[in-house]
Amino acid sequence: MSIIVWIILGGIVGWAASRLMGREEGILASIVIGIIGSFIGSIIAMAFTGADQSYLALSWVGLFWSFIGAVILVAILNAVRRPHHTV
Repeated sequence: MSIIVWIILGGIVGWAASRLMGREEGILASIVIGIIGSFIGSIIAMAFTGADQSYLALSWVGLFWSFIGAVILVAILNAVRRPHHTV
């Protein structure tokens, strides 16, 4: 059951981060962005707060750090895949 919750929350977090950063992603990409973003966010949270991952799991604080990680991931994706416009 918990894997389904991770997929749903990952999709929501990934979708929200993508929308905030001006990207249109599909469902699968949003889920992947959200799940990878949660790993990035947990590493950042542990570095800043010293909290372990069990503290961050399925809480408002955990969702916040997952969102921060997903935004960072989308920013990196934007920098790497930025289309070059020629005038």
